Amino acid sequence: MPKIVDAEARRQEVVQAVFRIIASDGLERASLREVADEAGLAVGSVRHYFASSDDLLVFSFGAVIDRIAGRLESSMAAVEQEAPGSPEQQAAVLNLLGQFLPLDEELAVDACVWMAFRHAARIKPVLAAEAGRSHRTVAAVVGRLIMHLSPGGAEAQQTLVTEAERLLATMDGLCMHALLQPEWMTAEMCSDVLTAHLGSLAGMPAAH
Repeated sequence: MPKIVDAEARRQEVVQAVFRIIASDGLERASLREVADEAGLAVGSVRHYFASSDDLLVFSFGAVIDRIAGRLESSMAAVEQEAPGSPEQQAAVLNLLGQFLPLDEELAVDACVWMAFRHAARIKPVLAAEAGRSHRTVAAVVGRLIMHLSPGGAEAQQTLVTEAERLLATMDGLCMHALLQPEWMTAEMCSDVLTAHLGSLAGMPAAH
């Protein structure tokens, strides 16, 4: 009998090959041929699921967004379950924000791939739609977090927007710094920076 191939599982194998290539050599090497070699497949097999390199890159960008978004949603639910201002809530907030950062091998690959696609979208129009979805997805979670942590609520809308943008900028900077200078920007340093930032939010007590 011919072997039955699970199409979704095969797509995920190919995507994982894309991620490994981007993490080790950059997005520029993620051609159909290179990805096929990395996945241990014939180029024709990859083309069966992705008609072009652009199709493969768009799908892979969406996949890393979905992975990060899933972790953020789960972590946000944990934040919302804790008592406001409690040590447990602060720990949950740090865990949530840590999902953006390369704090372990899996997170490092996702962060590297995510940043690479976001940068590439600036000059690759085919990636623009997913880049927009990426920003909206992350901004929505950060906005919910700021709303949850700020006592002013909707009455201080402009302040909330400013604080959300400040936190987004902090996370982008930490992610890039941790990817480029991992010896200096360690998990402990990232945690210290985040704790200091959270302590600067209006009504958010600093961790001790």
